[in-house]
Formats: sequence, C-alpha cells, structure tokens
Amino acid sequence: MTSSLTSILIVDDDPDNFDVIETLLSDQNYQLHYTSNGTRAIASLDILQPNLILLDVMMPDMDGQQVCRAIKDIRKWQTLPIIMVTALDSKEDLARCLQTGADDFISKPINRVELVARVNSMLRIKSQYDDLEAILKSREDMVNMIVHDLRNPLMSLLFSLYLLQRTELPHKIEDKIGKCLISAQRLQALINDLVIMGKMENRHLELNLTEVDLSTTIQSTVENFQVIATQKNIQLICKLPAPGGRIKVDEALFTRVLDNLLSNATKFSPRHSEIIINADYLTPKGARVQVVDFGPGVPEEFRASIFNKYDIGKLVKNVSQIGLGLAFCKMVVEAHGGHIRVIPNQPQGSIFEITI
Repeated sequence: MTSSLTSILIVDDDPDNFDVIETLLSDQNYQLHYTSNGTRAIASLDILQPNLILLDVMMPDMDGQQVCRAIKDIRKWQTLPIIMVTALDSKEDLARCLQTGADDFISKPINRVELVARVNSMLRIKSQYDDLEAILKSREDMVNMIVHDLRNPLMSLLFSLYLLQRTELPHKIEDKIGKCLISAQRLQALINDLVIMGKMENRHLELNLTEVDLSTTIQSTVENFQVIATQKNIQLICKLPAPGGRIKVDEALFTRVLDNLLSNATKFSPRHSEIIINADYLTPKGARVQVVDFGPGVPEEFRASIFNKYDIGKLVKNVSQIGLGLAFCKMVVEAHGGHIRVIPNQPQGSIFEITI
C-alpha cells in the first residue's frame, strides 16, 4: 500500500549528514529516503516518487550540480523541487547552483528553523503547481472530448453540403450552400488544428518528413485563397524561388501553417490591398517564408504574446478572432526546429516570417 506521507529524498555521500537532517525534521511527519550518490538517486526516482530532494553539492564522481542538471533534463521530473545543501558561500557558487535548475539552497551547518521553512515553502509551491496542472489537464481532457464529439456531426454536415452542391438549385441557394460549405470547412480545419496541437503538447505527434518543392507547395496553397481574396479585391502576389528546390518538412502540417498565415492576412487586410508571399532557400539548408500584409499591424506589446494559445492580441471590429491559429503555427514551426516571428511592415501592416 502506497504511503500518503510527503516523500523527501536526501542525497549525500556522508550518511552522518542524513542522520542530522532526519533529526531536524523528526517532528514534521515526512517520509525520508536516503541515497549516497547521484546515480542511485536518479535510478530511484520512479520507485520512491519523491515530492522534494535535498541534494548535497560536494560529492565524489557526480557532484550535486551534475545530479541536479541530469534530473531537470528528465521531462517527468522537471517540476520536482530540489534544494541544494552546500558548504559553499560565495554568491558565484550559489548562482551556479541555481543555474543548474535548483529551486533553492541551504547552507551548512544546517539550521533547523531555516531547513523546516525552506522545505515547507518548496512543498507548498509544488502542491500549488500540481493543483494547477490538474486543472489544466481537466480542461484539456474536456476540450479533447468536445472536439471528438464534434467530428461526427460535422462530417455528416459536410457530406450533406457536398451532395447539395451536386444538385440543381436556384442560384441564390447555391451561393448560400457555398458559404455554408466554406464555414464548415473552416470549422473542420480548426478542429484538426486542436487535435494536432493536443498531440504536440503531449509529445505524441511524429512528423512525417518528406522533401517538397517550396514554390509548388506555396503556389498550391495560395490558389485556395484566390476566391476569398477576389471578394475583397485583394491581390495575392507570390515572389518565389524557381521550381525544383527542395525542403524537408511535414507537408500536411507545413501547408496548414501557410493556410493559417494566409487566412489571417486575408482577414485583416483592407479591401483593394495586396498580400505578398516571399520565399527563398537558405544556405546550407532550410527556407524562409514571409507573408506580408498592409492591414492594421500588430502593436509592439503583442508581438511576442500573440503566438500564445488563446491570445488574440488586439481586437479588430467585425473580424473573428479565436487565438489558436498563430499558436498552432508556432508549435508546428518549432517542431521542425524553426522559428516564427512578426515584424512591422512599412508603411503599415505586418510581416509574418517563418524560418525552417
């Protein structure tokens, strides 16, 4: 039967130091575990499931800083609080401890009041983090359930609209069906983005990398926006490298990124304006793509946060803003090892630039 007591792992090559800490914490109702070196400590994490580690800095073979860095490199244990126990007292040494990922430190000789206060503080922060993580997990589970439940009725709706398009109907009704179909396809794309984002957040998505022609892929994506652009009298201008060049990407996801950037540019661009798509290959490998618009632009204070999930930046009248498209783009581009940013266009507008 698993104990409900708070578990603390003490890592120190001197067992006498464990005895000291055990005595100082004897009235705190903690379950204390001891290992004599970093290798054993790391190997015991899954078995002991500690809530906190008290880690000695000065140990042979693998010192405390190396142990701390190794633990923080394990995704599962990145949020596990580590308090360094050290005889070092210079600010530089203490700074190095924190730089390796330690959450706090305590100096030798250990003072009981300080030890209890620091341990309780770290455990309280860890408990608050765990509670927040549980809430976020519950929210994600609910979103995934809703997304899953939406897919079947949406597919039925799309199928019905496709059938209606093949039927001879009055011109006015055909137009309405066409608009309904476009809206349904956008909803389907949004649902697909949510599914992919969920997989990427949980690191369950594997990229299907293939070599694609950058010019052909962009040109094909741009053609899908010609009708929407024409409705607003927006000219789509492509400045692309000659066909034949290759870049290794997940074509389906890369196309979705282009879709999102072009969709945003179309939504925010004024009538009778231009959207310019620039692309070129980088040396020795990779590519850069820019989507340039002449819309209202992105204020400086939003240029970093606009790529966060559900962040819509500045509200624009009569424009639907959900706050997922750019977050999706960022996750996909970074999954390819690339970067995305927004920079101001002159005299007005924005340039969304991806580098892969």
